[in-house]
Amino acid sequence: MTLKKLLQLFCVSKKDSKKKGKSIDPLWQASAPHSSLSVTANKSHLDPCSSRHECSSMISSLARTEHGTGSNDYMSFNHFDVVQDFSDHHYAKTSPGKATKDWVKAIQSEWNLLQKNLPESIYVRVYEDRIDLLRAAIVGPAGTPYHDGLFFFDVRFPSEYPKCPPKVHYHSGGLRLNPNLYESGKVCLSLLNTWWGNGCEKWGKSNSTMLQVLVSIQGLVLNDKPYFNEPANKNSAKTTAGEKNSLVYNQTAFVLSCKTMLYSLRKPPKHFETLVAGHFHEREHAFLDACSAYMSGTVVGSSAGSGARYACDKCFADFKKSLTLYTEHLRTDFAANRSRLLELERQASAVGEIVPIS
Repeated sequence: MTLKKLLQLFCVSKKDSKKKGKSIDPLWQASAPHSSLSVTANKSHLDPCSSRHECSSMISSLARTEHGTGSNDYMSFNHFDVVQDFSDHHYAKTSPGKATKDWVKAIQSEWNLLQKNLPESIYVRVYEDRIDLLRAAIVGPAGTPYHDGLFFFDVRFPSEYPKCPPKVHYHSGGLRLNPNLYESGKVCLSLLNTWWGNGCEKWGKSNSTMLQVLVSIQGLVLNDKPYFNEPANKNSAKTTAGEKNSLVYNQTAFVLSCKTMLYSLRKPPKHFETLVAGHFHEREHAFLDACSAYMSGTVVGSSAGSGARYACDKCFADFKKSLTLYTEHLRTDFAANRSRLLELERQASAVGEIVPIS
């Protein structure tokens, strides 16, 4: 599938802008090229002479909306926004290097593109004091062993950007649930120049974007038959042996996706706590129903009524045993997540009912 078709598939040009934050532009800090990198925010392009104090106040007011209190806050969780604390970012201790006006302009262009065109199933946060950093959450596509999952990626724009691609680290939790996503966090993708490719498949400084990277990960990496992402397995596609191996791989990938859900529920990345809580609260029943169907023999990624079923062999028996275990863990964590949301909503309601003393 070409990148152009992927962009059309995920409707990146038709995204409703109501769920995004205010317009945010990186601003060149000419007085401190080696110090921490900052941004400013407003409804339109800002005056470069605006004071740092005024700009920081604007950013802070935006960042305070980031931590919601319940399911209602999840529904209003912006697809793109600016935040402050980058302490848990994979590249937090990596120096941003020497900034140039062209570099800042390139990142500004990326931010504008992401803010206007992110698909419904991708969320991005950028950082006030480190405009070279970005974090993204990608929802696993339906019909794949990754459906309903949340997958997190930390990004750094090196000082040579956009002459070279961004650096991308996957929050793996030490799991290898896809041939392109390593336990170490490495992401193998032609667009990142971490895998072979030809022509427009490789990074191009004048035509490649961060949006393309995110959509490519979602559509080309997190696909319905990831077994064939491995070059050595491509030739076996549409063969009996290859398709059987693909089904078994999807079983493993789904179990590892369940483990990834547990990691996210127990320790969500900073600034995505509301998204994690609301996302899994909204989808828990449908996901558990899918688990039950898979344990009954329905092929991972297919609907219960599709008729696609596993053979009752040892591979399925092992899969059923593992999935039964993690489904119970998920039930427990989903219940705890639901209780946290209800408590937060009760607290928010109690605060709203307090009558101020005159």
